Amino acid sequence: MSGYLMDISDQEFKLMRNLIYQRFGINLTDQKKSLMVGRLQKIIRATGYNSFQEYYEHLIADSSEKALGELIDRISTNHTFFNREKEHFRFFVETALPAIVSRLERDNRRDLRIWCAGCSSGEEPYMLLMLLHEFFGQNYGKWDSGILATDISQRALSIARAASYPQERIADVPEALRKKYFRRQPDGSFAVIDQIKNEATFRRFNLMNERFPFKKPFHIIFCRNVMIYFDQTTRETLVGKFHQFTEPGGYLCIGHSETIGRSQSLYKYLMPATYQRESDI
Repeated sequence: MSGYLMDISDQEFKLMRNLIYQRFGINLTDQKKSLMVGRLQKIIRATGYNSFQEYYEHLIADSSEKALGELIDRISTNHTFFNREKEHFRFFVETALPAIVSRLERDNRRDLRIWCAGCSSGEEPYMLLMLLHEFFGQNYGKWDSGILATDISQRALSIARAASYPQERIADVPEALRKKYFRRQPDGSFAVIDQIKNEATFRRFNLMNERFPFKKPFHIIFCRNVMIYFDQTTRETLVGKFHQFTEPGGYLCIGHSETIGRSQSLYKYLMPATYQRESDI
């Protein structure tokens, strides 16, 4: 049974595609039909449904949205690794942090707010936390920092909270950081030390939510390799929400295969995949 793809009618594909777009913003073109079938047929068969129509009706009827959570776990891609697109991390340490800290100290504030939106399995927030500890050194405890890390996938968040990774996922971490912030486990994996692990707050969050619940804006938002799945309308709406929750003078980092467009006026382009909200001053 598992050696071939289940049949999906044009109508079933349209129903599933529209549901995924409306709930998660992911835009599946006709060319993604076989990908959808390949990723969903196992869960459909495991739950006893005989067609995509039956599975769709199950998704719509499930008020707990647990089935929708399982759906997005299957559809979303959570491939990532530590120090991915390392130009952003260099910018974070050499440019963004010094500028943000300078402004905060000028205003006699110590609340540094960072959001990893679409954090996947946790490599990005943990990498940023290691760099924060390196930047502040013994003064880290004097700052109210930490990182909010959100994702739509419970499966990815479970991996992030466990904070244990195979050796190949940490291969690009500089050796000094690897020795300082990871502990090798008996099974050969590498666990993030508690000092770092405890500074990340992981939450399930859908970027398609009409309202964002945050009380204060962020000094820097990382949303990398997420908007690649969205169409232009969805991207523009999301960037507008990000702007609303970016501190004046704060930064937005997206994936290097993404763009928010040079013509938009909400953020100033700094370098590939890196933008800044204009300061009010």
